[in-house]
Amino acid sequence: MLIVTGVIEVAADGVELARGATADMVAETLKEPGCIRYEFSQVIGQETRFRVYEEWQDLAALEAHFATPHMARFRTALAQAGVISRDVYRREGGEKISL
Repeated sequence: MLIVTGVIEVAADGVELARGATADMVAETLKEPGCIRYEFSQVIGQETRFRVYEEWQDLAALEAHFATPHMARFRTALAQAGVISRDVYRREGGEKISL
């Protein structure tokens, strides 16, 4: 399993655009084969920051996701929202251990 996580920050005047784009992205991505979990959330008290959390069955599923039309639309929307910073990365493998 792969985990993708991180934070994306957008310009203050781009927050509504980013929020709308993430809602569409989540809805479409959850339909993809190999997508286990796909979440975006705004950081409370820092409305311009969005937390990303994804779980994918394997690298092939994640790479297929990158090639989807909704990913292309999302990237365009984020560019229009004015990305200030992006720190998103993936982690591979590991057993799931409940805490």
